[in-house]
Amino acid sequence: MIDIEPTTDGVLLPIRAQAGARKNGVVGVHDGRLKVAVTQAPEKGKANGAIQKVLAAALGLKKSQVELVVGPTSSQKKFRLTGVTADALRERIAVLFAEI
Repeated sequence: MIDIEPTTDGVLLPIRAQAGARKNGVVGVHDGRLKVAVTQAPEKGKANGAIQKVLAAALGLKKSQVELVVGPTSSQKKFRLTGVTADALRERIAVLFAEI
């Protein structure tokens, strides 16, 4: 189960980042966090931008609705997602895992 936190201005989604992977995508759940792999190296924010794009595409959101708020240099991050409720986000994640 992913520890999604509803807030007044969206929801916080905890992420376990895997930079330098073979391909981009949501690959599973790790320690209560959604695990996202990206091919970008973890340098100068490139991997964070790639994670933002992967999350937006996978969850059916605009890139502007996905914002990194915690952990810019850590593999454990939190992204704020706007325009989606916690329940709707859980449903979208469930659909993702049904497709994997």
